[in-house]
Amino acid sequence: MPGRVSTRTSTASRLSRKSSVPTLASRASTASRISSPTVVIPDEGPPTALRAQICTIFGDAQKTTAGHRKLVVSLRKIQEACCYEPTNPGKTGGASFEEDGFNVEIARCVVRLVGVKKSEGVGDRIVRFLGLFLRHASEKDAALVPVNEVDETQSFPETPSTRLTSHILSILLPLLASKEKTVRYRSTQIISHVINSLDSIDDEYYNLLKVGLLKRIRDKEPMVRVQAVLGLGRLAGNEGDGEQDNGDSDEEDANGLLERLLEVLQNDPHADIRRSLLLNLPLTPGTLPFLLERARDLDPATRRALYSRLLPALGDFRHLSLSMREKLLRWGLRDRDENVRKATARLFRERWIEDCAGPKNVAQGGVVGEASPPSVEGLLELLERIDVVNSGVEGGVALEALKEFWEGRPDYRDAVNFDDPFWDHLTAESVFMARSFNDFCRQEGEGGYEALVEEKLPEVTKLAFFLQRNMNDLVDRIRRINAAVEGEEDDDTVESEFIVEQLLHIAQSLDYTDEVGRRKMFALLRETLAIAELPEEITKLVVDVLRGVCGNELAGERDFCGVVLEAVAEVHDTISADDPLVEDEDESFHSARSELSDSTPTKAKRGKKSASKEGENEEEEEEKAIREIMINMKCLHIAQCMLQNVEGNLQLNVHLVTMLNNLVVPAVRSHEAPIRERGLLCLGLCCLLDKTLAEENLTLFILCFSKGHQALQMNTLHILCDILTTHPTLLSSPTTDPALQKSVLKIFSKALKASHSPDVQLAATTALCKLMLTSVIQDEDLLKQVVLCYFEPATKENAGVRQALSYFLPVYCHSRRANMERMAKVVIAVMHSLVALGDEMEEEEEMVGLGVVGGMLVDWTDARKVVVQDAASVSWDEAGRKQVNEVNGDIHVDLAEAILEKVMTNGCSKEDKKPLLSILGKLHITANSNPEKLSSVFQLVAEAIDLKVATDAPSRNALTKLHGALGKVVGEAGAIKKVEEGVTVLDEGKTMADDDEAEAPAPGSEEDVKMKIEEQEDMRKLNDSLLEELLDDEEEEL
Repeated sequence: MPGRVSTRTSTASRLSRKSSVPTLASRASTASRISSPTVVIPDEGPPTALRAQICTIFGDAQKTTAGHRKLVVSLRKIQEACCYEPTNPGKTGGASFEEDGFNVEIARCVVRLVGVKKSEGVGDRIVRFLGLFLRHASEKDAALVPVNEVDETQSFPETPSTRLTSHILSILLPLLASKEKTVRYRSTQIISHVINSLDSIDDEYYNLLKVGLLKRIRDKEPMVRVQAVLGLGRLAGNEGDGEQDNGDSDEEDANGLLERLLEVLQNDPHADIRRSLLLNLPLTPGTLPFLLERARDLDPATRRALYSRLLPALGDFRHLSLSMREKLLRWGLRDRDENVRKATARLFRERWIEDCAGPKNVAQGGVVGEASPPSVEGLLELLERIDVVNSGVEGGVALEALKEFWEGRPDYRDAVNFDDPFWDHLTAESVFMARSFNDFCRQEGEGGYEALVEEKLPEVTKLAFFLQRNMNDLVDRIRRINAAVEGEEDDDTVESEFIVEQLLHIAQSLDYTDEVGRRKMFALLRETLAIAELPEEITKLVVDVLRGVCGNELAGERDFCGVVLEAVAEVHDTISADDPLVEDEDESFHSARSELSDSTPTKAKRGKKSASKEGENEEEEEEKAIREIMINMKCLHIAQCMLQNVEGNLQLNVHLVTMLNNLVVPAVRSHEAPIRERGLLCLGLCCLLDKTLAEENLTLFILCFSKGHQALQMNTLHILCDILTTHPTLLSSPTTDPALQKSVLKIFSKALKASHSPDVQLAATTALCKLMLTSVIQDEDLLKQVVLCYFEPATKENAGVRQALSYFLPVYCHSRRANMERMAKVVIAVMHSLVALGDEMEEEEEMVGLGVVGGMLVDWTDARKVVVQDAASVSWDEAGRKQVNEVNGDIHVDLAEAILEKVMTNGCSKEDKKPLLSILGKLHITANSNPEKLSSVFQLVAEAIDLKVATDAPSRNALTKLHGALGKVVGEAGAIKKVEEGVTVLDEGKTMADDDEAEAPAPGSEEDVKMKIEEQEDMRKLNDSLLEELLDDEEEEL
């Protein structure tokens, strides 16, 4: 049955090479070391000339791959001499051999190969040589067979090469089930390489190969599974072609080959197997989703292979769905591996742009297949294909993709041109291209592209006119939509909003030293900010740009606040402006009088008219109330944007005080929930600017958390976190009310337990982590609760909490020694709570093992991992180099003492003792600790062993290990102390001798002087001998 030729390059031929070239002859004992009974080498008979020639060729082939092509030609000549009649019989000379002899000798070399281990490079070279020869021989044989002689019913013509291939496969197929992993590996490798080397395979062996390789994809050895999927990936394209329906179990196993491979692609734990399948499975609509989801694979090399090899070979990316394009870009450009990010950027700026620019280049007379010159139209189409209106917003991936594009395509940087006609006909794609180009030139290259952006982009005055034109168009569209009657089609304002947003982003980065341009932009922004219908995102950008236009100095900030508050007042005045109620009342009054003058209505008519009039008044009042709420929300939003751009003191800025009293405080007291919540946000921003105001309103925020709904609770937690971070002394000051401090801590404790509300729990966890890292909160009970929150099963589904704590806990402990000591104090309480929690758990619930928890707690309290050591642990040598001494190990010593005292009490249960005692065997005890603490813990360990506190073998081993470590450390400390005391005694003796010498009378003769000198020398010798004896004693004890 003919096989399908894969359109992708096989990876089987990419084999590793070594600098040394070992040969099979030098390792003749390799096959003998294999004890597998499946490899049986029969009697080979006497050596022949044919065997010598073939062995010589295989011997040369295993040395290097450089001469393989020449050796293949030589081996083909031998095959032709054995299989075909010679054209000149007189020139052959020597003995002639048959085809069967040639096949047997080739198979003999192949059998020798299956015993070569994977680490031997000679095996890979021989496999490559064999595949190259079979391909070359098949091509030569196919050229020799005339087309008219091929039987129409025979799809696979029989040739010497096909018979040789069948002979080799018939020998290797039984070896796939060998007990030896090396034999299974080599036989699977050879079969897979042969499959990938040939264009077609005999029908007789096709299904046998498929069944045999399918069994190997479940092999326990990953190297065997890799080779199996390499062969099955080539066969997967032929699935369903000519399969017969029969009851054979092997045939049933062969069915569904593609489904089996896709299952392996998703579930195999070995990364090499998933990567091999990724690169060898056929590209079909059914397999494509499974292949593309490897962009989230755990292995970085697999993710890189998808972006660097599979996607470029996929063809036109426009065949992918819009959501899949966006996902592939987002996953690739934000991957944690740098090589994956580079591969994604290269794919976007080289392959995807070529798919868009190539057809346009060909339509203009370009050559198909050549790289297209820079095409702005192609770039605009590329931006349209990734839906830049949705992916170009804050947090979207389009801006990151264009940043990589401009960085890697300098030809496009030079080709783009932003002249006046460009700005006259802006689209979402063109304005985003200009914005991304501006951001790249101003942020990248350390100012090297500033000249480029100054040359291509317009000055401030021109940009202000372009912005004004598009802003007016947007406002007109919005007002037409608001005034539209029922049945009239609404204009689409999404693209207009996007264009204005991008122009404002460009305006944020401009230089406003040009006074004319600055005034024009200032007047435009001031006028725009007073438009009540302006969308919130554009309002925020307008305020941000206005802050830059006003200047960064204190006077500029004051002017900025004044301008914004004037705009707020104008927006608020629109509540009473254009109010038709008064005019309507007058008109209704006059119409009523005229009706009364004409005729007197009946009581029924009068009641009907009054009811309709009351209904109209209710509708008008409701519309007025809704409009008033919307205007107030708009005013508060402008104030919020302003407060986010202010850094000065609140009390020193009269505009801010006025805004606080006239806008924020009334909003907080409002009965409308949306206004009250937004006013609370503004009040929180005001508290960041004034400590006194923050202290006065802490109680209010606490009340909002206690009584508010989920969204309000999250906002309150964010506000409290920001206030405490900005004013850390609010909780640590001596004048702080203890009741207030307790209330704040109680809020975080309550929020951490809010397992029914994952978002509130995540907000509380994030806020508490920030406050603990900055040492604003140092409460041990909260620390204990945070650790429990990390391990308890209730937070298993809240991935955000687990991720935040997995980063926070080691950083918190290893950043400061005080934090580590605080963690050591809560270890016992944490373990006790987890033991109790494990007893209360249901059967289907799972929790991290207590042994794992204990190991992590020991790691978090290991003083050697503190990033900033104390002054006693750092010293300097004579050359001025920094030396880190052995750290102080009191933390683990104190922890060991606390655990021992706990387990020796009567109230400690057996369930508590086991995990606590297991911690003792993991502690790091050093001699650089308090000697008194070491002695105390040493005595406690001895007492615990005597009392037989440990009832199981692991606990006893942990106690014994700690006892041995403490005994060694205490012995070292005792020896050092003994040496120090000996030196002290010598010093004291020397001092006494010096004192006697000082008190003695002056010598009267030279003989007295000589005697005194001799006595001093004898004393020094005595001191030296004593010191040597002490040192010798110390060495013996050690």
